[in-house]
Amino acid sequence: MKHIYLLLMCLGVFLHQNPVQAQSNVIDEVIWVVGDDAIFLSDVENTRLTMQLHGQQIQGDPYCTIPEQLAIQKLFLHQAKLDSVDVPDSKVSGYVEQRINYAIQQAGGSQEKLEEWMNKSINAIREEWRTGAKEEQTIREVQEGLVGKIQVTPSEVRNFYNRIPQDSLPYITTTVEVQIITREPQVSLQEIDDIKNRLRDYTEQATSGKMQFSTLARLYSDDKESAIRGGELGFQGKGSLTPEFAAVAFDLNDPKRVSRIVETEYGYHIIQLIEKRGDRINVRHILIRPRVTKEEINTATQQIDSLRKDILAGKFTFEDATYFSSDKDTRNNKGLMVNNPDQNSISSGERAGTSKFEMSELPSEIAKAVDVMKVGDISPAFTMINPKTNKEIVAMVKLKSRVDGHKASLSEDFQAIKSMMENEKRAEILHKWIAKKQKETYIRINENWKKCDFESDGWIQK
Repeated sequence: MKHIYLLLMCLGVFLHQNPVQAQSNVIDEVIWVVGDDAIFLSDVENTRLTMQLHGQQIQGDPYCTIPEQLAIQKLFLHQAKLDSVDVPDSKVSGYVEQRINYAIQQAGGSQEKLEEWMNKSINAIREEWRTGAKEEQTIREVQEGLVGKIQVTPSEVRNFYNRIPQDSLPYITTTVEVQIITREPQVSLQEIDDIKNRLRDYTEQATSGKMQFSTLARLYSDDKESAIRGGELGFQGKGSLTPEFAAVAFDLNDPKRVSRIVETEYGYHIIQLIEKRGDRINVRHILIRPRVTKEEINTATQQIDSLRKDILAGKFTFEDATYFSSDKDTRNNKGLMVNNPDQNSISSGERAGTSKFEMSELPSEIAKAVDVMKVGDISPAFTMINPKTNKEIVAMVKLKSRVDGHKASLSEDFQAIKSMMENEKRAEILHKWIAKKQKETYIRINENWKKCDFESDGWIQK
């Protein structure tokens, strides 16, 4: 039944009673006009399906909320044109691939299932979402320009907190601070030799014309995100690539040649140039990650266990022992993990620049260890997959602090309440801007689409 509905939807048959009366055989139609831009029925359907694939909840009736959201986006995008706001493609390419990979999992785990679900090729989906992602980034920049930097005083925060009814105070979930020491198992020389021989063979096949580099990447690369694109990374600046990779990639000049083997923290690569544009480059690569044996894992586990025994015996502190950690992101910070949403590392999470994590933000193996620990406890050694490199590592953690879940209080959660107040001020500024922009912009809504309880007043113009 679901597939029948999706097929009908893709053919443009739209059956929905509220706010639009049942219609049949509608291929597409203009439902809103905002300034010089039209919003089509197909825009609403595509947005609804995309949000579903991304796991995003739609509040209220989607056929009311989505057109309004699209109309608001049109207002911001028009302002972006006036302000000459332009977001470079390189800024959105990584974000698009994350969304593609998540959508593949939601659609059933394969590219083919996503294509069937969307009734489009993966390249068409990617281009459509790249346009959408660029618009999202553009809108965000316009909003930041409108809002500016919100500044509030401690007394304003106190007054804001006192105005919140006690039964409406937000619940602050449990947060923890975690220190970590890791050991990467030593890879055997035989495994490294085998990897290099494989990469040399791939190089020979590509340069001789026996097989395309892109085909080899699809078949053999351990970087699954780029493998589905034939190893293509999209245009990148030096700062978004590891130094070792960037040094070799930016030295390439002939698209017919393949680079020497490059070792990075992710494994071993060979690279092929696609195109250079100023200070950005687009390349393909094939990545092979070393496999470690059970014996090598056991050796690393014994090293962590030995280190833990020495710490518990008082020979040195956990903080001193971080000198021996393989994790360069935390080694120079006494092992303290940092919550950074822009990096898929074992020091990543939601709130940038803080060491506080909600349990759901921690890698699952670390969360499982921390869940049964008291402040000051040091866990036994455990194995985990480093989310950044996708390599198996051995780790132990120390619970530095824990703040159990509770109703927000001014004494314990000043920063959280301050953020709430700042967000409220931002929303107020943007709401006033939207109201002003509505009055200045030509807006027309199809009669069948006016019967909605819109979040913003001013869409129905007299």
